[in-house]
Amino acid sequence: MGQAAARPLMAACAAIIISGGLAACGSSPSSGGAAPTSCTKSQLKHMLHTPGQLTVATDNPVYPPWFVKNTPTNGKGYESAVAYAIASRLGFSKSQVKWVHEPFTSSYAPGPKAFDFDINEVSVTAQRAQAVTFSNSYYPVQQAIVARKGTPIVTKHSPAQLKTYLYGDQIGTTGLTFITNDIQPTKQPKVFDTLAHAAAALEAGRIDALITDTPTAQYMASAQLKRTVLVAQFPTVGEHYGLVFAKSNPLVTCVNKAIAGLQSGGTLTALQKKYLGIYLHFPTIKP
Repeated sequence: MGQAAARPLMAACAAIIISGGLAACGSSPSSGGAAPTSCTKSQLKHMLHTPGQLTVATDNPVYPPWFVKNTPTNGKGYESAVAYAIASRLGFSKSQVKWVHEPFTSSYAPGPKAFDFDINEVSVTAQRAQAVTFSNSYYPVQQAIVARKGTPIVTKHSPAQLKTYLYGDQIGTTGLTFITNDIQPTKQPKVFDTLAHAAAALEAGRIDALITDTPTAQYMASAQLKRTVLVAQFPTVGEHYGLVFAKSNPLVTCVNKAIAGLQSGGTLTALQKKYLGIYLHFPTIKP
């Protein structure tokens, strides 16, 4: 789950966006319409939520390794760096990228959007794609187990043993879906409004484990939560993160070209190594 906080002062329209109002700014003009004939900045201007700027959304707060110091504007952390790299390929300077707050679960909800795209560790699913449009993958995802040190799941996690534990996770996440569909525990998982609430329940011993993507899991275990450990990660199931757009937003065509260029040029691989590499070397177990 991504998050977004400490931002520079924004124009009045952006302030209205953050507070949740749309009336003064109008809904996103970029929903629907034909794909651009070229991806120059001038060709994109009629698709932008706010003319002259690229409006990028994420949640609040934001955490490493996706963002650093809860500050999307600093360009540090994997998702912040990716957002600015895409913006650059579209012809926007760093000062022309404006960050707005969008809660995780509302980012992929139906309806008009107060952003051009949202970057918030949102996994692409068929159900979500009915309400919004996703970009191509900017990161492939594996799920992992976070548990308290010294508890049974740390050493006893065969497929049969995994079914015996009490899990918890944030509502609407693919981690929660993985628990239900892949682990299939005998105890009903506890569902929380935010991942932070699930993490607090884990620390307090109200659940045995939570499931989240491997980089986030390792950050939780190494820096965020006390006396916890990343137990193991699960094999890939083809899950990946995509940028979120208003449904049928033609801007996605140019963003996908930008992502392809970042991939072929080695930028995405370099950013993954820089920000995520230390988080990815863990044993893989079967659910």
